[in-house]
Amino acid sequence: MKISASIYSQKRKTLQETVQQLHDHGIDLFHVDCNDDIEVFQDIAAIRKLSNKPIDLHIISANPEKFYDLLRAHPVEYLTFQHENLTEPINIPIDISGKKGLAFTSDTPISVFSEQQDQFDFVLIMATTPGQSGGQFNKSNFEKVRAFRKQFPNKKIHVDGGVNAEISFILRNMGVYASVSGSYLFKSDYLGAAMLNLKGQNFDSQFTVSDIMIAAEECPILGANSDLQAVLQGLDQYKMGFVMIADQQGHLKGIISNADLRKGLMRNIQNLNNIAVESLINTDPVKVDAASSVKEMLLQIKAQKIPINYLPVTDKNNRIAGAITFFNLIKGEL
Repeated sequence: MKISASIYSQKRKTLQETVQQLHDHGIDLFHVDCNDDIEVFQDIAAIRKLSNKPIDLHIISANPEKFYDLLRAHPVEYLTFQHENLTEPINIPIDISGKKGLAFTSDTPISVFSEQQDQFDFVLIMATTPGQSGGQFNKSNFEKVRAFRKQFPNKKIHVDGGVNAEISFILRNMGVYASVSGSYLFKSDYLGAAMLNLKGQNFDSQFTVSDIMIAAEECPILGANSDLQAVLQGLDQYKMGFVMIADQQGHLKGIISNADLRKGLMRNIQNLNNIAVESLINTDPVKVDAASSVKEMLLQIKAQKIPINYLPVTDKNNRIAGAITFFNLIKGEL
């Protein structure tokens, strides 16, 4: 996941010092908030002289058209317009270069994106107040990220607001393309250490597994008496790599993974009609408690001798609460 540094969150240093420090520490993008202020483009011109890193411009204005000539003169790699400030549907001229994005806040439904999706390459989900630094991340945005990915699988997701090391890890796991960080970067004693934290696992938990899991109603859950066709349909439809098996009270009885199915087919290759679903079930899978912190979950995964790509999530009574998948993380991050 790319880290986009919100340069105006740095209050103690000059623009030149800020850009140089970020460049030296390997920042991915420079995030520039434009609160209806054309003078921002003077800073964009200055950044271009100091670094070759991409610029991530966020325009917050009711009159975006007044910026078009400036954008032609000072093209940026990523350009976002804030939905809530627009008084009418936007029509971006085709000669404005760069990837285009629509930003909206936690309270705005993702359906607003569908109305203009052909114009945009990505969404910027605002997890705090647009244009303000130091806000707290609203955890309802985890579900918004998940819902957006499901509805618009070919569009990238950027997130801005309250991103710290733990949230960065969660967003990476959810497949977010870029996250904007300001206060976390610049309030740290050492910017380099903060950068490493945003790309690593060094964090204290404020969220639990229940905050970030895929809810049970979105997971493949089958009864203990399900047939092989139901197992195949569950694996194919949900594409999570496994299905969960539950009793009538919703208690986890085990899982059937792609690997479990493959081994079952190999054992019965001469007569596939002999396959009994009961023989495919892993009755002792690695699982995680919904009340565990994200840090506790990671420590649990690290203690395993086998790679973990997904986890069933249960409550204290072993009832299925949901699932966690790790398909978006790079090898070795777990």
